[in-house]
Amino acid sequence: MVTVVEQSKDQKMANSNPSREAPGRRRSLSKIRNIGIVAHIDAGKTTTTERMLYYTGRVYKMGEVHDGTATMDWMVQEQERGITITSAATTCFWRDHQINIIDTPGHVDFTVEVERSLRVLDGAIGIFCGVGGVQPQSETVWHQAKKYKVPCLAFVNKMDRMGARFDRVVRQMRERLAAPAVPVHIPWGEEDQFKGVIDLITMRAISFDPASLGATVKEQDIPQEFSRSAEKARAELAEAVAEKDEIVLKSYLENPDVPASLLKQGIRRAVLAGVFVPVTCGSSLHNQGIQPLLDAVVDYLPAPVDVPAVQGHHPKTQKTMSREVSDFEPLSALSFKIATDPYVGRLSFVRVYSGVLKKGQNVYNPRTQKRERLGKIVELHANHREEVEALYAGEIGGIAGLKQITTGDTLCAENQPIALERIEFPEPVIAMAIEPKTQADREKMNDALGNLAAEDPTFRISADAETGQTLIKGMGELHLEIIKDRMFREFKVQANAGQPMVAYRETIQTASRGEHLFQREIAGRGQYGHVVVEVLPAARGAGNKIEFDVSNDNIPHEFRTAVEEGIRDALITGVVGNYALIDILVKVVGGSCHPVDSTEVAFRSAAVLAVREAVLAAQPVLLEPIMKLEIITPEEYLGDVLGDVSGRRGRVKEIEARESAQIINADVPLAALFGYATSLRSLTKGRASYTMEPHCFEIVPETIKQSLLNR
Repeated sequence: MVTVVEQSKDQKMANSNPSREAPGRRRSLSKIRNIGIVAHIDAGKTTTTERMLYYTGRVYKMGEVHDGTATMDWMVQEQERGITITSAATTCFWRDHQINIIDTPGHVDFTVEVERSLRVLDGAIGIFCGVGGVQPQSETVWHQAKKYKVPCLAFVNKMDRMGARFDRVVRQMRERLAAPAVPVHIPWGEEDQFKGVIDLITMRAISFDPASLGATVKEQDIPQEFSRSAEKARAELAEAVAEKDEIVLKSYLENPDVPASLLKQGIRRAVLAGVFVPVTCGSSLHNQGIQPLLDAVVDYLPAPVDVPAVQGHHPKTQKTMSREVSDFEPLSALSFKIATDPYVGRLSFVRVYSGVLKKGQNVYNPRTQKRERLGKIVELHANHREEVEALYAGEIGGIAGLKQITTGDTLCAENQPIALERIEFPEPVIAMAIEPKTQADREKMNDALGNLAAEDPTFRISADAETGQTLIKGMGELHLEIIKDRMFREFKVQANAGQPMVAYRETIQTASRGEHLFQREIAGRGQYGHVVVEVLPAARGAGNKIEFDVSNDNIPHEFRTAVEEGIRDALITGVVGNYALIDILVKVVGGSCHPVDSTEVAFRSAAVLAVREAVLAAQPVLLEPIMKLEIITPEEYLGDVLGDVSGRRGRVKEIEARESAQIINADVPLAALFGYATSLRSLTKGRASYTMEPHCFEIVPETIKQSLLNR
């Protein structure tokens, strides 16, 4: 099947239209690249970013993750653990192009950092381990990129490690990710014979001088022993591009040896259309393959003018609106991250889609319906800030001092408002009780938790209705551990924390009906509200939905918001173990009102009680989070590990042999995985490793349910 990509008329105009750009810009729109680096944990994202910063002259000394000196891993917790926890933004320059990079975490507990970064980026580099290939979190971040229609290129890292296989990783990308992955570089040798890369477009071999830490790049003819495989790969590349691009197809039909410049242009058009993923390779730790990767970013990934106009809606009329990337369009910018900075206070990371953000300017927030004045505007480089006068369309930067802004808020012009699509965040799956050591610490703890919750939308705070304890909720044990550690170190709060607890949920198994008439006198005034609802089970993972199938005579429009709020209140607390209800469709099918006594309070109360009555009759059940677990273990421990997984109520889905290791994929309840790292280490003498990510919710077995409810 041939997919033909031709540059649209709008795109041609966009690329050549200088009227979009204000005189004060530092870089033309066509010379900006907003990219993210995404991958599974330990695939080499931060190491690759460090090399990119070094070769572009942004830093003058390479930091190392294992030494705790990486520029982008600036938090103490990141340096101690050797992992990325928070996404860090920086700017560098290559071939007269400005590249804004966001380095994202690989650990699943911090997947929100990837989600919100991809929401504002134009392109992404997916990094894959040459040995591990496509791993569980690789799939998660890749699908997140596809969700936001972000064009990607792939970098196969660690090609000098034992067991590295470039062809296998490319094949896994095609099979597991359904990615149209085609190499534009192939490795010059593998494992300990890896010497550099072979560029299939120019048909030259490229090596990187170790004496200059890879800064000196040498080109030469392709060695004889690799010429045949290079020619075969070049022919496959030309054919793949010709299938996707009309201009290259014409040239290919005349002569299959397509000229390098034409091939490069065809690849770019196909990447922008989302039908082609160029694959490069190298070894970031040993300074090989980074400059060709930077070239690929400039050559293939989109500039802000290459992506469609951003979509939003009018805050009042809800009418769909769009804004072109231009300095002269009305302002629209999205806040995608909040950070607490010790020097400038609350710092909001923003992407400007249209217009210009200037220091001292008034901006409007449609969510709060309030106007705020911009203070300091900064260009970001990890935890360093460089003050600038303005941010132009297509740029990413930071704003200090906005008090009421949260993640996902839009900043726009008050006289021409627009609300951009907000970012969706997953629900927390784990909770922990926390209490201050002294009364003096209570206020400090509340302030610290408030700041941390403002930074991280997947971190929630609530109070236990029965015990009055403060509960903090997050995406995993490590997530809560980091939150607790930051509270003690950054905010100097003394507190006691309990053991992690699973965030259970409830749902229903059958349809049911509930009705409540709220009629009483309060403070001398009659209160009347009557609501009839039906509850129906929805597909697992579908979330809750509310529909009104009732006439305006029964429930007038002015009370419908109150009814909806009442339904949401009822769904927050279930009937089995007081956990939140999920995956339920609530239909309001009837009710009545009183011409004098009907009030919002009465309808809200009636809705709460009608839903609870319906849920109680709909066979409510308790749900628990199930984790997708991948274990890599030496073959001699396979039996012990499988036995342990079964003992934890796990279901083994697949066992795959890879080199000298066995890879087990299983679904295991989160409740059975606390302390699993220690258990696996002792079972395998420290030789096995694992990763896990939330997968779904399933009904808790009756025996486990009874022990939970009796606690």
